Amino acid sequence: MPDTGIGASVKRKEDFRFLTGQGRYTDDINRPGQLHAYFVRSPHAHATIKGVNKTAAEAAEGVVAVFTGADMAADNVGSLPCGWVVNDRHGDPHKAPPHFPLARDKARYVGDHVAVVIAKTYDAARNAGELVEVDYGELPAVAETGKAQDGSAQQLHDEAPNNLCYDWVLGDEAEADAAFAKAHHITKIDLINNRLIPNAMEPRAALGEYDGGTDSFTLYSTSQNPHLLKLILCAFVFGMNENKLRVIAPDVGGGFGSKIFCYAEETVCMWASKKVRAPVKWTADRSESFTSDAHGRDHVTHAELAMDENGKFLGMKVDTTANMGAYLSSFSTSVPTYLYATLLAGQYTTPVIFANVKAVFTNTAPVDAYRGAGRPEATYVVERLVEVAAREMGIDPAEIRRRNFIQPDQFPYQTPVALQYDIGDYEASMSKALEMIDYDGFAARRSASEAKGKLRGIGFSSYIEACGIAPSAVVGSLGAGVGLWESAQVRFNATGSVSVFTGSHSHGQGHETTFSQLVAETLGIPIENVEIVHGDTGSIPMGMGTYGSRSLAVGGSAISRACDKIIEKSRKIAAHLMEASVEDVEFDAGTFRVAGTDKEKSIAEIAFTAYVPHNYPEDVEPGLDETAFYDPLNFTYPAGLHICEVEIDPATGVTEIVDWVAVDDFGKVINPMVVEGQVHGGIAQGVGQALLENCVYDKDSGQLLTGSYMDYCMPRADDLPSFRVGLTETACTHNPLGVKGCGEAGAIAAPAATINAITNALGILSMDMPASPEKVWRLANEPKMAAE
Repeated sequence: MPDTGIGASVKRKEDFRFLTGQGRYTDDINRPGQLHAYFVRSPHAHATIKGVNKTAAEAAEGVVAVFTGADMAADNVGSLPCGWVVNDRHGDPHKAPPHFPLARDKARYVGDHVAVVIAKTYDAARNAGELVEVDYGELPAVAETGKAQDGSAQQLHDEAPNNLCYDWVLGDEAEADAAFAKAHHITKIDLINNRLIPNAMEPRAALGEYDGGTDSFTLYSTSQNPHLLKLILCAFVFGMNENKLRVIAPDVGGGFGSKIFCYAEETVCMWASKKVRAPVKWTADRSESFTSDAHGRDHVTHAELAMDENGKFLGMKVDTTANMGAYLSSFSTSVPTYLYATLLAGQYTTPVIFANVKAVFTNTAPVDAYRGAGRPEATYVVERLVEVAAREMGIDPAEIRRRNFIQPDQFPYQTPVALQYDIGDYEASMSKALEMIDYDGFAARRSASEAKGKLRGIGFSSYIEACGIAPSAVVGSLGAGVGLWESAQVRFNATGSVSVFTGSHSHGQGHETTFSQLVAETLGIPIENVEIVHGDTGSIPMGMGTYGSRSLAVGGSAISRACDKIIEKSRKIAAHLMEASVEDVEFDAGTFRVAGTDKEKSIAEIAFTAYVPHNYPEDVEPGLDETAFYDPLNFTYPAGLHICEVEIDPATGVTEIVDWVAVDDFGKVINPMVVEGQVHGGIAQGVGQALLENCVYDKDSGQLLTGSYMDYCMPRADDLPSFRVGLTETACTHNPLGVKGCGEAGAIAAPAATINAITNALGILSMDMPASPEKVWRLANEPKMAAE
């Protein structure tokens, strides 16, 4: 029998239906009598809505209704809330302007929702949408992150003077100043973490259905966390009992953070289904995705690093302006604060860090979590700063990192930015990565490239991330509006198969495989006998969904605890059947045995007895079905070193990544193949940001200039090398599985590694992402161009 337990590279169970076209996505779902929604969106970045004339659209063929923000206001539909309150440096909560599903007074970015047309077909709805006449009063727009607080910038919200959402600090500024006063050398950098547009394979979609008989709703949605969506809609938007809404997130074709949030479209579809007494369906086209999905990143940062004469870090200062877009998305406020500044220690023993983050509103799409959510931004700041410091100090970039690494005997390690790392061995990852890349042979490879007229560079990124956001009490004290635990229900069926109901949600991570491996090994049953159920609030216990690489560390831990309960109850039943004391019954590989005897019972036999309890202990309930909730004691802290090697053609500016080594510490690994795939995907997204992707708005009009794949460049297979992945392991100390999380590592490490390699090849200290061929060509030829 093939090994299918923990540590085995089991092929993904779910891939058969995906590869054969039998997946079931939101757009595949059709309900009897359904209608279709088309959203009328603002063509202006900033404009008052003086009036909306619906007459021609309402008279169009196939149209059932046209609704505006006034219609939703009449039904007392609330604002889409931000779920994390961040207090500023004075202790005051962030400015929280309302964000209505359909705009009521102003449109504040290109693509803002102004009206919705409901019709019998999508084409009819779209055609009628062209007939909706909106009287706009165009206003000046501010689209640049760094210009939002310019005294002349247009005010977006009355509730947020000078477009400031919050001015937030972490650390002691006076202590940082004192550390800098003692410095032998201070490195200073200015950088931009460019705005990104998430592009999941499956666009967002929603289907709302109202049941008049029960006065209840069903909402199908491309959501990463259906229970959280249900909570937000019921408690904050509609003010209704939660038992009146069932949210189903079926197969979801990628999320990367952009499908965590509560969006206007699913809210409107749900509300409209009651107004028109029919199911209402909407599926985004790619242009809508570009304008209306929550974007990622968009930071402008100045950072400084103080060092002694040996390159030891004495202190760090970071000043960041973070763009929130026109409105606050569900968790946007936490990304540039608690998910960003708390990671500025990186893997290093920097004793003092001070961070100041100003979050601003602009006339652009809302910005929220995107793969890594604050951690890529933090790693980019730290690793660019360390790289420039190494060059300025004349210290090898590997050596300067080594001199400042937190050592294994220093764990648990309290950083100066709130987090306490439980365990790690950063030197082990570096040593393995240097060996894999043949760092000692780089000089020879560089010479060989020069002989061909090419420029060769190498770049490091020693990243750390915080996964499995928790514990709930801590994040609650920091302003989180929800708990961040996870739930699991493990149910033995009478015939010995197992159904697992998990609050985690899979949108490409392979949960149906890795969770099955965990259960199969823990309970000692065949992996094919395990079914994983998720994504339906009507059939799973309440859970918090999937984001922040939390699925295994939090969701898997809940499953493990439920399995433990199954085993303990089964032990009592087995003891009764074998006429032994519970203390004498041992469990291993699916079999209960009486110690020192040949008496044994399989767990399948115990399950059958639990449901057919003819010979059963009196004090034990029938059935074999256990639920567990797991609230972590701390974040988990995956870490590692990625090394990128590039070759640049100075005649064209084309950068080729010729080698990539990633050595990561993810703690205990359940399925190495799945982990490697996650690393590959993350690196691809990080390289995309570093080389190709860049969301651009016109600085004057606020028009989205990169509104399609014609102008927004996504990475393709030939942009990437064959990544080489290695693992080290320090098991997490505070969850039952010893796991840490792997889903975001590549996206966190890759931008800094890539830019460090390119600047190394060009012999310069800095450049902004993306490193396009035109930009690289200019930098490679600046001396020649100046001479001419």
